[in-house]
Amino acid sequence: MEYVSTRGGAGAVDFEGALFSGYAPDGGLFVPQRIPSLDRDTLRRWSRLPYRELVKELCSLFITAELVPRSTLNDLIDRAFSRFRHKDVVHLSRLKDGLNVLELWHGVTYAFKDLSLSCTGQFLQYFLEKKKQHVSILVGTSGDTGSSAIESVRGQKNVDIFVVLPKGFCTQIQELQMTTVIEDNVHVFAAHGNSDEIDEPIKELFADVDFARKYNLMSLNSVNWSRIMVQIAHHFYAYFQCAPSLDTTPLPMVEIVVPTGGGGNITAGCIAQKMGLPIQLVAVVNSNDIIHRTVQHGDFSLSESVKVTLASAMDIQEPYNMERILWLLLGSDSRLTKMLMERFSVSKSLKLPEDLHRKLSETLRSCSASDEDIVRAVQRCWEENRYLLCPHSAVAAHYHYSQPNRARLYQKFSCLSFLLSMPRCCLAPASAAKFQDALLRAGLVPQLPPEITALTAMETRSTPLERGQDWAQALREQIEAMARRR
Repeated sequence: MEYVSTRGGAGAVDFEGALFSGYAPDGGLFVPQRIPSLDRDTLRRWSRLPYRELVKELCSLFITAELVPRSTLNDLIDRAFSRFRHKDVVHLSRLKDGLNVLELWHGVTYAFKDLSLSCTGQFLQYFLEKKKQHVSILVGTSGDTGSSAIESVRGQKNVDIFVVLPKGFCTQIQELQMTTVIEDNVHVFAAHGNSDEIDEPIKELFADVDFARKYNLMSLNSVNWSRIMVQIAHHFYAYFQCAPSLDTTPLPMVEIVVPTGGGGNITAGCIAQKMGLPIQLVAVVNSNDIIHRTVQHGDFSLSESVKVTLASAMDIQEPYNMERILWLLLGSDSRLTKMLMERFSVSKSLKLPEDLHRKLSETLRSCSASDEDIVRAVQRCWEENRYLLCPHSAVAAHYHYSQPNRARLYQKFSCLSFLLSMPRCCLAPASAAKFQDALLRAGLVPQLPPEITALTAMETRSTPLERGQDWAQALREQIEAMARRR
């Protein structure tokens, strides 16, 4: 299994090479040269596996045994999930009105990113200890990535992590989960800008090939293939939990609703489809709706500005993983992918070719939700189930609640049973406890876990990045300073 750039200008690398990279040297993203295809027998066998065993099976398809022996891979994944609060790692809640919610947030920071980053942290340590190397991790975060990335490597001697958060755009709890980690290898920057603005200096440093090579610069954002790989398991597990039976021909379809910001989770779903999983994907977004506009109209272009919403981790205008999705839909045509992404990079506006737009709309459905939609979904779910949704999960629930009542339609239009009986699973990326303001808007008060309550009394540490300051230079100087201390 080798990995190539979506833009075709970088040589093939193995999993280790993809893991230790941010963007590929040509500005693209690493993707598997070949997507494995699974047969019905494999799907049936996997359907009986618990989540952690499913992750092991999937990872073994993308990481060769020559690179990481299977027994070692199993141990690394077991270690990654050892800090999760739920015995099954993830949990499906079956609620009223056919609302199935897959809770992906039982990790240390109460967010789904703990799943992929805990594994990625273990993979990193394995290779670093083998090679006696040190890396500098550079991460931009819209809310949850930063704290999950920090937890995956905190205290490790062969890693320095530099996290840039958008000051005022995260919730207080999200920010505290980063700034209260007082470790020698953790360096948090609070930038006075939004999520897209903090991506610019990060891209600049990765584009400086000599600098990136000298300081072993790498990313743990979802540009990193390792995160996408682990997230493929969410879709398989959701399918196996919700599919009525795998004994029918053809296999039943399951609709999976994916709250979408940077596009990592929906990309993982597209890869799961390519592997043979019979799922219908729905990308749901907040008012920052570039993916929705792209699916509906082929309009991949920025709005005038990022809108601040209750679903703050999805307040993103440039979903960089769309490049991977377009590459998949273009049949791995790196030349055309490069041309389209370079055009977008210059103008921040791209009209998809008609054939590509058709393929995208066949692969994905989409929906956008306003803050009012989010509040109503949170309220309805609480009233019907006494179950609290985070605002990102509520975007998915809004889509569910906006669809016709299937039970009533089934009675009226039984001839359409193949459509009306399709189960639906909504991915829940975070615990409601992290988003008090959204719940208060809905007239609800969350019960905070003691680990979260304790954050407000803890010491904090961060470096401000002011408007007008050269953020790339500030990051560069800090990375150089940490290297001199080693």
